[in-house]
Amino acid sequence: MTLMHSVFKYYNMKVTVIGGGLIGLCSAYYLNKAGFQVIVIDKGNFNQGASYVNAGYISPSHFVPLATPGIVAKGMRWMLSSTSPFYIKPRFDMDLVKWGLAFYKSANEKKVAQNTPYLSAILNYSRELTIDIKNTIGNQFRMEEKGCLMLYKNKETEKHEIEMLHDAKKYHLKAEILTKNQVQDLEPDVELDILGAAMYYDDCHLHPGEFMNTLYNYLIERGVMILNQSEVTDFEIENKKIVRISTSEATINTDHVVLAGGVWNLELCKKLNIPLLMQGGKGYSFTYKKVERNLKYPAILVDHRCAMTPLGEDLRMGGTMEISGTDSPTLPKRILAIYDAANLYYKNLNLPAPKIEAAGYGFRPLSPDGLPYIDKVPQFKNVTIAGAHAMVRLSLAAGTGKIVADLVAEQKPEIDIEGFRVDRF
Repeated sequence: MTLMHSVFKYYNMKVTVIGGGLIGLCSAYYLNKAGFQVIVIDKGNFNQGASYVNAGYISPSHFVPLATPGIVAKGMRWMLSSTSPFYIKPRFDMDLVKWGLAFYKSANEKKVAQNTPYLSAILNYSRELTIDIKNTIGNQFRMEEKGCLMLYKNKETEKHEIEMLHDAKKYHLKAEILTKNQVQDLEPDVELDILGAAMYYDDCHLHPGEFMNTLYNYLIERGVMILNQSEVTDFEIENKKIVRISTSEATINTDHVVLAGGVWNLELCKKLNIPLLMQGGKGYSFTYKKVERNLKYPAILVDHRCAMTPLGEDLRMGGTMEISGTDSPTLPKRILAIYDAANLYYKNLNLPAPKIEAAGYGFRPLSPDGLPYIDKVPQFKNVTIAGAHAMVRLSLAAGTGKIVADLVAEQKPEIDIEGFRVDRF
């Protein structure tokens, strides 16, 4: 079907996207491109949350799902430390219990081998689409296609990175192991204290907040209606279709609904009696302006699960995974642990400790197996869900948006999405 025919076919069909984060705006981008009338509604103000404060990575290198063999035992050890990369707040919560049991069942070699091809395929697909978005709407978000370093400090981690590199080449990724001196040559302005690094050349990075703002403005110019500070309060359903959405600000008639609310998809699904296993993993970041000794390359500090992203003259540090509920307070120790980790790898950054009140945070929606939900909801005739993108939300946003548009248009997606079914648990 040509673009002209697509636009003619769908221009009278109204699609409401609930959620104005990365997934929601990318879905709106491709829905608008296909010719649909699009409304985006968000409970926030389009200027905060995980879509804005993440590390800014487009990461084909992150092809292994979160639920891996050994992660449960490692997670139990990490839970004993308030400054560890992974923390679950002890509490009795049936949603958490159900999610935890499903996570435990998914964390095995058979499941990882089954799920990895799906994740790798959408990561590579989404990377190319993100570049296409950049070329279409302009690179006002400082996207660079120069790769990402996985820095490590010990032999055990080096062995793991070498094994990962072999797997990466099965998925046609360009990567190699670098010595400390080779990495130091790439980073002449900072002194490194590492054993070595894996370099993934297909990875990219950008400023996520600027990406969001650029998409937002582009969609407004294209006639997409965007409603902020508008929380969904109710759905009107007829014949297994959502026909109206009530919000705190308006009542909206609709032909199709896309649930792209991030961690809030769980709340939306409860309103609609859609079973969904998901938890929010809280992460923090903070950004230094005009750094004198800045990095040339983005990097993951593998042993400490932290991310370092140079954004022009600025430097963003981020990390941690905290499953503690969406109303949990900020934990200063976890923010300072990111700063302390950075100074273990880079000896002369000479940056002050971050101000706790200046740190940003957001919730990464986590499915039990580490794969997203991108699917038409079986209980309804006109509902599509797009969520649970974990730590790779930005990496998967463009690909997810295109798949959503294909599903709404009843066209077959360009990649296999069987692994992303909403009813797989």
